[in-house]
Amino acid sequence: MQRVCFLLKVRADRLDEYRERHAAVWPEMLDALSATGWHNYSLFLREDGLLVGYLETEDFAAAQAGMEATEVNARWQREMAPFFESLDGARPDEAMKPLTEVFHLA
Repeated sequence: MQRVCFLLKVRADRLDEYRERHAAVWPEMLDALSATGWHNYSLFLREDGLLVGYLETEDFAAAQAGMEATEVNARWQREMAPFFESLDGARPDEAMKPLTEVFHLA
């Protein structure tokens, strides 16, 4: 199982709405994530907007490709893009660059 961690930055003026959106993620989005291999997926949000994402998957590239092929992901990414800083024209899911794991205690 591959462990993946990534960072993004949520705009300070959108933090409350970002939390609200993630308190009620669309059921079809949750189903798509599960079906495409996203497991034990968590998002952590610091008060300054730093977002830390963590997930486990057999193959992160395949999990990303699976989501990219879904219509629900296209809608979700369009709606979520305005919440983030520094995407440089990328969708939020394209900006999720995994960090290098340097230590793990099992």
